[in-house]
Amino acid sequence: MTIRKKLIPILFACALFSCTSQQEQQEVGLLQVSENGRYLTTEKGEPFFWLGDTGWLLFNKLNRAEADQYLDDRKNKGFNVIQAMVLHTVPSVNIYGDSSIVNKDLSKPLVTEGNNPEVDSEYDYWDHIDYIIDQAAQKGLYMALVPVWGSPVKDGKVSVDQAKVYARFLAERWKDKKNIIWLNGGDIKGSDSTSVWQEIGKTIKEVDPHHLMTFHPRGRTASSDWFHDAAWLDFNMVQSGHRRYDQDTSANEEKHYGEDNWRFMEADWKRLPVKPTIDGEPSYEGIPQGLHDIKEPRWTDADVRRYGYWSVFAGAFGYTYGQNSVMQMHSKVDTTTAYGSTELWTEAINAPGATQMQYLKKLMLSRDAYFERVPDQNLLAENGEQYNRLVATRTDNYAFVYTYNGREIKVNMGKINGEKVKASWFNPRTGETTKIGEFDNTGVQSFRPEGGQKDGNDWVLILDSI
Repeated sequence: MTIRKKLIPILFACALFSCTSQQEQQEVGLLQVSENGRYLTTEKGEPFFWLGDTGWLLFNKLNRAEADQYLDDRKNKGFNVIQAMVLHTVPSVNIYGDSSIVNKDLSKPLVTEGNNPEVDSEYDYWDHIDYIIDQAAQKGLYMALVPVWGSPVKDGKVSVDQAKVYARFLAERWKDKKNIIWLNGGDIKGSDSTSVWQEIGKTIKEVDPHHLMTFHPRGRTASSDWFHDAAWLDFNMVQSGHRRYDQDTSANEEKHYGEDNWRFMEADWKRLPVKPTIDGEPSYEGIPQGLHDIKEPRWTDADVRRYGYWSVFAGAFGYTYGQNSVMQMHSKVDTTTAYGSTELWTEAINAPGATQMQYLKKLMLSRDAYFERVPDQNLLAENGEQYNRLVATRTDNYAFVYTYNGREIKVNMGKINGEKVKASWFNPRTGETTKIGEFDNTGVQSFRPEGGQKDGNDWVLILDSI
């Protein structure tokens, strides 16, 4: 298929409101880092707000029809990036029984001649991935690809020499597809098998210098911990992880942030040279708190909203959502399941949080001066800790303040332009905006949302210059 270069300006609106049919081809172009180094842009210099979904086992577990179903659903819910593993294991096998490599040797991809989707024997593991990448492009979706997951690398199944050959194969195969983003690593610390990750990053960039690349790290770590200065790393990614506050107690972890994923964004924002950053794996909706004990409570839509608004308002250029059953594509034919998943992926794609994420994207693209936005906690006359935390962001002409539990917001006025400001409430659960009124832009003004103070009664206070 042909992937056109120009990006349709109304792509965002169509993704949100399904104004195109599922069969209509949308256009994607190469993504770039913004001039100020904080955000991503399209080829035309327009804002690109990354709204990702973790479809980690998409290539392994879904056939072509199922992949189309999944991609259509994510497009219609406003997602524009799908994070997926090229190889989860070494070797990996897909739903059709096609193996990825020869004799467990990463440097020997198993490639067959031909690509006929009507005959199983005439397309292979790599043709299947090609098909999904191309279908995603038609729907306006970018594929963020993990070349090989961290576990087999840590287990010694990948040498530096094998990694180099394999990385060149991937880069040559997909360098001309516009909707590619590279996620080096894969749930692993950069200090583990560092030489392999450096080789993959360097080799892909040599062959394919035009696609963006980052590193997907271990839980409660950031790519910037190891690779911030690497020439192949275009933007930073953190995995804030799945633990709640009281579970984040490991003596081996340097960062005890608990659920405060905004702290990662705050740290990366201060780093030089300036690079964009994003939470590429916060707690998944429907997964046990702490991950491993399935008797623990599950993270909810309220939690994934909190992670999203906290991280974006603290400086992230986007957000990646995840759902327990969807990320592993749990199906009827599975004999085992991970992390207590009992829901089928075909049902779990409609989890509440999956629908609500588009409202964050809609809000961030609703104002001009997108690239001038900065985090600014000086907007707040008082703040709190953990679930009482308020996070604020602004330009010269508007400000957003997020409260997770509906607590009163006291604002230091005068931080944006104008003698007066228009105040509104934005509801992250519905995407609706309600006008509060006009206020003098001086002193301290207090705003209290409806519903009382309770966890999950989250709101965004919007202040617009008049």
